[in-house]
Amino acid sequence: MKEYSVLMSLVDMIPVGMFAVGAIMLQRDLYNKMSKGAFALFAAGTIDIIGAGFLKALYKLFYALGICDFEVLSKMFFPTMSIGFLLAGLGVLALLCHKQGETAALSVVPPLFAGTFIFVAFMVLGLGAIYVGLGSMAVKLKKKWLIATMVLGFFCMLCMGYLSSKDFDKAFMNWVAEGMNFAGQGLFLFNAVMLRKAGLEKLKLR
Repeated sequence: MKEYSVLMSLVDMIPVGMFAVGAIMLQRDLYNKMSKGAFALFAAGTIDIIGAGFLKALYKLFYALGICDFEVLSKMFFPTMSIGFLLAGLGVLALLCHKQGETAALSVVPPLFAGTFIFVAFMVLGLGAIYVGLGSMAVKLKKKWLIATMVLGFFCMLCMGYLSSKDFDKAFMNWVAEGMNFAGQGLFLFNAVMLRKAGLEKLKLR
């Protein structure tokens, strides 16, 4: 018996919303800097992450209300989110490393694996690439102090990803994961807002 509550489910929607706002802000600010391929990867990845978070919260809500135990919504969260981070990270790396007048053919359908290790690697690599890219932009905008909040956000998101990949039945562990999720997505939104205020949209990367 899983100890999900309606309150937990609704609170779970908040960090999803914070990440969505931060991701959309970055999409708008980076759109004119990215090639079509790089932006497609970044947009697809962030939308993937938002969808995964929303479906996991929806699963908890359905369970808490006694509507159904649609477990596939819960099981698909970690693989979907991890692939989303990988795609978004590839998009940011393409922005930094690839000449942005051309379309980069980087989108590859990942092979299927039975274990979760590959998805852990996807999340670490993708999330790391996103924050390395954003960190380099912060340095160019003379906001080096943002690197500290980015490192903290990176750590919180990794912890959240690890905890969310576990099928906890107890409410306490779900609230711990929720706290990490709230902190990680809140810091992501904070960094997006600070980069925008510092002039990210007008920043020349090359």
